Amino acid sequence: MSEVQKEDDRPKWDNKFQYILSCIGFAVGLGNVWRFPYLCQIHGGGAFLIPYFIALVFQGIPLFHLELAMGQCMRKGSIGAWNTLSPYLGGVGIGSLIVSFMVSLYYNTILAWVMWYFINSFQEPLPWSICPLNGNRTGYIEECHESTAVNYFWYRRALNISSNITDSGTLQWWLVLCLAICWAIVYICTIRGIESTGKVSVAIYVTVLFPYLVLTIFLIRGLTLPGATKGLVYLFTPNLNILRNPRVWLDAATQIFFSLSLGFGGVIALSSYNSPKNDCEKDAVTIATVNSMTSLYASIPIFSVLGFKATAGYWDCLDSIIDEFDLPDRSIMRDNYTTWYQFLNMTHPDKIAGLNLRNCDLQEFLDQSASGTGLAFIVFTEAIILMPGSQAWAVLFFIMLFSLGLSSMFGNIEGILTPLSELRVLSKSVPKEVLSGVICLTCFLTALCFTLRSGSYWLEIFDHYAGSLPLLIIAFFEVTGVVYVYGIKRFSDDVKWMTGRQPNFYWKVSWRIISPLLMLTVFIAFVALQTQKQPKVIASQKSSSGGLLAIPNTQLTPYTCSMSC
Repeated sequence: MSEVQKEDDRPKWDNKFQYILSCIGFAVGLGNVWRFPYLCQIHGGGAFLIPYFIALVFQGIPLFHLELAMGQCMRKGSIGAWNTLSPYLGGVGIGSLIVSFMVSLYYNTILAWVMWYFINSFQEPLPWSICPLNGNRTGYIEECHESTAVNYFWYRRALNISSNITDSGTLQWWLVLCLAICWAIVYICTIRGIESTGKVSVAIYVTVLFPYLVLTIFLIRGLTLPGATKGLVYLFTPNLNILRNPRVWLDAATQIFFSLSLGFGGVIALSSYNSPKNDCEKDAVTIATVNSMTSLYASIPIFSVLGFKATAGYWDCLDSIIDEFDLPDRSIMRDNYTTWYQFLNMTHPDKIAGLNLRNCDLQEFLDQSASGTGLAFIVFTEAIILMPGSQAWAVLFFIMLFSLGLSSMFGNIEGILTPLSELRVLSKSVPKEVLSGVICLTCFLTALCFTLRSGSYWLEIFDHYAGSLPLLIIAFFEVTGVVYVYGIKRFSDDVKWMTGRQPNFYWKVSWRIISPLLMLTVFIAFVALQTQKQPKVIASQKSSSGGLLAIPNTQLTPYTCSMSC
């Protein structure tokens, strides 16, 4: 590594704060807002935090430190770093590059969806708040009337989704336009890699810090909404019995793993522009802690608003029932409905049975959980409609989502651009701007498949296969390659050279034993759960396509090893 450490001509960050913000922006993404709260909700509320923090301490932080140390010490992207470490591990870097490419394709497509909603947020009323009129303007469109305005806008106006994955349909021009704008923004901000991202420091500061401002605004507003406390109580009330379910531990481990963007190569690329004499151990703990605290912080405003939505739905249900009773006005109110119902059911059971009353249960409304696009584009948008000043809240919400996604895209593109520029795929005389343009244009053209009517099906396949199992295998080879191929002693000496101190017992035992075992356990559990799923026609189509996505990423390491041998 000595020859790499002596390089002085490599671009560097303008300052340490800019580097920390870039790493936080890469790690903190959409999953912190729409997946972590969902996992807390379905896995026993506060009880989920127990396996979550265990996975953070023994899997997330050690692996994050390992990637930061590798990039900083070798001052190369993923492919160059792993080839320098050992020719047997070159496939790890190639696998990271391919995963970054695949994830960038659908991640920026989600930003295109966010942009489409953002553009429509300036309409009054919000277009997903009411059903559109039919052709002769005598009533609402039947498809919307039979569902909800929110669902209709998402599935028909935004996606114009087809009935199944085999019905590709045509390109949806509004999605193509939004996707082109998103890739143009990414290109402008990463036109020369870290050299341009560093110079356009406003992009880093805005995309990383602005979501925290919006979350704080939503927190203040959310806590003042009726029913907000019910949402928070539902979220954080621990159900310790659920810890017996192995799925809880699996989801905790995978959430930590993917939330920190381990295995993408972006962390190695970002840290490679650091000065070799930098405390990467402190950086790893700081960034990983901020990432996890952000997930917790985002859960509070999210479920404050969802608690308000559930309460509003519960009240609407009660109001529809109260109208069924033949009693003087205001005799039965929301607050005393349960008491009245129990009294009337005891005194006039036949009449109550004849009313065929709906069963209104607040718990059922709170149980209407959703994650991913379901939370962002259906559940949360429906809650925003119920809030006074819904336009402003919609604009803020989708700006926040776009900022979160854009800052993560900077790291994804860096994970592609840095290793490709070092491989000299183009002539050295070709400017870096051209390589960055080729990458963004290739990604845009490839991602056009997601703007088809069947595009959301393909995006689901990419999300499920391209960014899950391959990353797990890549990270496993990362830690075992450093510890058992390069050698834990040599790596510890390198860390000491950079930080001034040897890694302590915690780091060494995590790298040697705990982290590999945890990842191996997660892999076995993942495969076991996949084999237990009931096969379906559409699922078989997705599985066969998804397998093709996972194969090239997972086979690169052994293939490179066999070529080296």
